[in-house]
Amino acid sequence: MQISTILICGAGTMGSGIALVAARSGYNTILFDLQPAALENAKKQQIQFLEGQVLKNRISSADFDATLSRIRYISNIEEGRADLVIEAIVEKIEAKISLFGQLAAINPPTTIFASNTSSLSVTKIAEALPHPERVAGLHFFNPAPQMKLVEIVKTNRTGKEVIQALVNLTNKMGKTGVVCADAPGFIVNRVARHFYLESLNLAEKGYADFQLIDDVLESAGFRMGPFRLMDLIGNDINFAVTESLYEACDRPVRFRPSPVQQAKVLAGELGRKTGKGYYTY
Repeated sequence: MQISTILICGAGTMGSGIALVAARSGYNTILFDLQPAALENAKKQQIQFLEGQVLKNRISSADFDATLSRIRYISNIEEGRADLVIEAIVEKIEAKISLFGQLAAINPPTTIFASNTSSLSVTKIAEALPHPERVAGLHFFNPAPQMKLVEIVKTNRTGKEVIQALVNLTNKMGKTGVVCADAPGFIVNRVARHFYLESLNLAEKGYADFQLIDDVLESAGFRMGPFRLMDLIGNDINFAVTESLYEACDRPVRFRPSPVQQAKVLAGELGRKTGKGYYTY
């Protein structure tokens, strides 16, 4: 299976980053979002990132121009035809199924559909589409241009040739692609929940504040403390992943969402993208 054109849906931080990775790896890349302003902002962020890479002598000016020339920005879904579709939209399964359904209607049956979901059931998404054997998870981590790991999530219906195509894709992108079965939280988010939840529990009980917890864990070798990392990811996204895992595992105490983080979400303090989370930016 050959992939030459990739459609990324959602021009937020993750979608924009994945599009940049695809374009830098030589793929014809289409970034789709219903909001033209989101596409303009994504392009601005991509240019800023690439300019930084040029200044650091990590890429040449020619690489800069070539990467941008491979990205097309669209707000009309009818233009969304590709060999591979990657969605990076809101973490709501109904929205993902609806988007893939619309795109399946205008793409050939050979198109692969991959979800960047952090924790939702890829199996449920696949079962709602006409060719479930063409559906998989392709979970990048934020920031996508810099994080090496990609979880390649297979369901019981995913074709072997689809998984191999995605393994080849991640290799070409310079990523470490890890194939895993569809399960709540996959691998990383299943293990990392306790990194976040135990830290939140310490803060909730007043044992230590956000900065102290971050500083101690970073001094112990973690590249980023849990609260700084949640602010980078987005508290809404992190909280949604915890809720999803909590429900999918039949509400075990160990995965119970934190009221501290819930309060942040309700207050609109989502982290870096809103200028305030556990810290002010």
